[in-house]
Amino acid sequence: MGQELSPSPRALIVELCRHFYAQGWVSGTGGGISIRQDGRVYMAPSGVQKERIAEADLYVLDEAGAVLETPSTAGLAPSACSPLFFNAFRLRDAGAVIHSHAMEAMLATLLFRDSFECTQLEMIKGIAGHGYHDRLIVPIIENTAHECDLADSMAEAIKAHPRSHAVLVRRHGVYIWGKDWVQAKTHAECYHYLFDAAVRMHQLGMHAAEADKPSLEAVGGTRR
Repeated sequence: MGQELSPSPRALIVELCRHFYAQGWVSGTGGGISIRQDGRVYMAPSGVQKERIAEADLYVLDEAGAVLETPSTAGLAPSACSPLFFNAFRLRDAGAVIHSHAMEAMLATLLFRDSFECTQLEMIKGIAGHGYHDRLIVPIIENTAHECDLADSMAEAIKAHPRSHAVLVRRHGVYIWGKDWVQAKTHAECYHYLFDAAVRMHQLGMHAAEADKPSLEAVGGTRR
């Protein structure tokens, strides 16, 4: 039997956008994913229902950001996230970048000031270069009225936090990347789990950045 061919970047973006919509990451036309492969960058247009896009709706750009192919559907515009995606491509040699508007990501930006932090949570191990006992840090930048205006502050955050594979945007969402779409998807799932865990721990009076064990009273036990 011949070797099974990998899906094309166009097919992957369509498939993954539907998956991310089901996760609550790209609702209301927000969020999305861009894939870089063989010197080309593929991304969905701006302001479209991500769970309904077709392969013909995608833009194709070169690695300098020039448009090579436009959608066959009239009236579409390039993604407003394009400068943010290219930050990760250029500064981290990413192969794919995911932008999420997930509730847990947005809420996590309200629990921390300059950076999201957590430690001793199993899913930290799913982030490249991190282990269970490490302190995982994700920088938080302030939101702007227009998404393209985030490019400079995101670039500064990426440079200042070389171990991070994500940048959070206050009251907005998160950008997450990986060496390819598989790692980017894995990172996104792990980061979202950790953001959600931090929010739930806060509701229980615990802090994700602290490794202290809960008291017996906190878990319904009794002291002897």
